[in-house]
Amino acid sequence: MAAEDALNLVTDLIAKARSAGADAADAVLVDSASLSVAFRLGKPERVERSESGDVGLRVFVGKHQAIVSSSDRSPLALDQLVERAVAMARTVPEDPFCGLAEPSQLAKDLPELDICDPEEPAPNVLVDWASRAEDAARAVPGVTNSEGAEAGWGRSFVALAASNGFATSYSMSNSQISASVLAGDAATGMERDYDYSAAVYFSDLRQPEDVGHEAGHRAVRRLGARKASTARVPVIFDQRVARGILGHLAGAINGSGIARGNSFLKDSLGKRVLPAGMSVIDDPHRPRGLRSKPCDGEGVANRRRAIVEDGILTTWFLDLRSARQLGMETTGHASRGTGSPPSPSCTNLWLEPGPVTVAEMIGDVADGFYVTELFGMGVNGITGDYSRGAAGFWIENGELAYPVNEVTVAGNLKDMFLNMSAANDLVFRNGMDAPTLRIDGLTIAGA
Repeated sequence: MAAEDALNLVTDLIAKARSAGADAADAVLVDSASLSVAFRLGKPERVERSESGDVGLRVFVGKHQAIVSSSDRSPLALDQLVERAVAMARTVPEDPFCGLAEPSQLAKDLPELDICDPEEPAPNVLVDWASRAEDAARAVPGVTNSEGAEAGWGRSFVALAASNGFATSYSMSNSQISASVLAGDAATGMERDYDYSAAVYFSDLRQPEDVGHEAGHRAVRRLGARKASTARVPVIFDQRVARGILGHLAGAINGSGIARGNSFLKDSLGKRVLPAGMSVIDDPHRPRGLRSKPCDGEGVANRRRAIVEDGILTTWFLDLRSARQLGMETTGHASRGTGSPPSPSCTNLWLEPGPVTVAEMIGDVADGFYVTELFGMGVNGITGDYSRGAAGFWIENGELAYPVNEVTVAGNLKDMFLNMSAANDLVFRNGMDAPTLRIDGLTIAGA
């Protein structure tokens, strides 16, 4: 749908809702298209293309709100959508914190972020990339089987409008390539690993041969893994899993959880949560960022923020509702779909790199654990207790000595954050990124 037509549709919906008795309303339209291919053991396994379109209407009658969505955009369906939404809003319980943004909070000068690749890759290009990635992975000596390689592309168009006068539309895209293979055999033991690349522009992806070779290399180097003895040692998290540690921090400072009082960091605003010198940045306006957007899901202006600055927590992630609950101002972090109310969410989030190389970080450890993969969901967001299955390599005298699996890494996130140091290898590849991290004093439960 053309941008002008989409904006006309959502603004018409809002006008109809007001005429039907709503005091205020907003509407969002999302059109998406995707193309994906899978290639396994030298043969194409899947080629899929999908397209979808949804429109969602949120209406307010006093302090009562209701949300209804539909994939049917016929005039009759949209009239019924309005009727249902207004009728629902009149019957649901009151929410004293709901409501649209004030005009002064709205984004006015939307930045150009270069977040949509204008070219869609042809299916045969994606098949070629997937086949090259798998071929490269299977060519690594020691690789004995393959879970396949996949390549994909997607594009979304968003139109958002509200009765407070806000209206905008924008498009965004993403592309990805991945490979997953197995090494070894049933007699000696088998190990699996993977690699991937993701980017807004297809041309910014790493080459498929690089992705495939890295996947094969990672699988082979895990052969011969054994359990480690239970110990309390420094643990180094490879950058691929270190982003999960950052994700736990992001979850702990989400405004919805803070308003409910169920976060282990609920009393930490303005206090030290990371060591001095460490900072966490959230930037919705990063050019070609995988999570970039010109405004938040409520039309509120967003901007780059130091969420943690020199170790001090400076803010929560807030949308309008959570900000009102906490007696604060929104930080422009609302995210939303067509069928659910806005909620706080980070955008391009990263932990700033440190001064040392990964080799120097490992070289400083006499006895420790280098984690390359984590399993399970043993994280308690209320207490901060952390316990996850892990695999990686044991460190002896500053070197990776042998592969390790079937162990558990345990600690408490509040203490982990304060005993953390960062290497200098930050790479933007996910939208939430961290360099390799070292955390001292964790418990490894093994043999």
